[in-house]
Amino acid sequence: MLYHLLYPLHTEFAALYVFRFITFRTIYATITALLLSFMLGPWVIQRLSNLQIGQTIRKVGPESHFKKEGTPTMGGTLILIAIVVPTLLWADLRNVYIWITLLVTVGYGAIGFVDDYKKVKLKSSDGLSARHKMVWQIAVAALAALLLFTCSGFQPTLSVPFFKTVHPTLGLLYVPLILLVVVGSGNAVNLTDGLDGLAIGPMITASSAYLLFAYLAGNARLAAYLQITGVPGAGELAIVCGAMVGAGLGFLWFNSYPAQVFMGDVGSLSLGGALGIIAVIVKQELVLVIVGGLFVVEALSVIVQVLSFRFFGRRVFRMAPIHHHFELKGWPEPKIIVRFWIISILLALVALSTLKLR
Repeated sequence: MLYHLLYPLHTEFAALYVFRFITFRTIYATITALLLSFMLGPWVIQRLSNLQIGQTIRKVGPESHFKKEGTPTMGGTLILIAIVVPTLLWADLRNVYIWITLLVTVGYGAIGFVDDYKKVKLKSSDGLSARHKMVWQIAVAALAALLLFTCSGFQPTLSVPFFKTVHPTLGLLYVPLILLVVVGSGNAVNLTDGLDGLAIGPMITASSAYLLFAYLAGNARLAAYLQITGVPGAGELAIVCGAMVGAGLGFLWFNSYPAQVFMGDVGSLSLGGALGIIAVIVKQELVLVIVGGLFVVEALSVIVQVLSFRFFGRRVFRMAPIHHHFELKGWPEPKIIVRFWIISILLALVALSTLKLR
């Protein structure tokens, strides 16, 4: 909005020419998201408390979590606002990739909102059924995939990390890949959101990495130099990623241990879905396994635990997701959180190294 209002005036006011640059708008989208979070955070937390929208804790979980029951949840609405508003203010709204990303972000946020609302209303840790939740996530991801296929210049090709000349064309097989990446990313972040600040910290790191990927993919000269797949228009997604970083930092202010508010599914699903669709658009789908390696491990720990118990009657971990395993081993919650953050930063650096190791 600001871009469309102010940039055309650069012929009269030369200083407004800076609105042309994605870097400038990304910086201010990040700042706007951070300031929005700081300004709205206390009001949102107070409002959630007044409405008695508190977290319900499963009695099968670690005992240390029982004291968290009643902590305001659905704080992900703050994250959504802090992502959507700066994006609308600073991005070029003629860019279709912006709207596809917002579709997935808001769509997944709506699914999470309904799930959280049912949990609060029923005073239970069970919300939407797993089947309904999955069906709606697939539907939103499928709509995004359909829209991507209608974009001129978008190619259903796959970029393989560490190989500069390997770009297989998948055709319609690219659709199930999009569904896997978007749905998988949304649920992996959702599973990671189990400790104060545990999910939002790695999300900030992952969003920062994809900010760089988006900018490079949208810059034809830099993409050619690095021998990565160029995607005209994808650079605008750096602004969305910047807003995600700012929103994440702002939410972490209130979500750090001991948390004043939890993001709930409305936050974790929307963040994961946004990360997944951005990875698809900028042609760094496989790299997401590295960047979001922590989320992958959390999801895999649940899958392994379920399969092991079902087929062999034994548990691999004391409790899944894996962060609960370390809790039950006696690790203090802050230690688990910070160590997982460190791992996520290391993984992001490894992923960025793929830009040169080809």
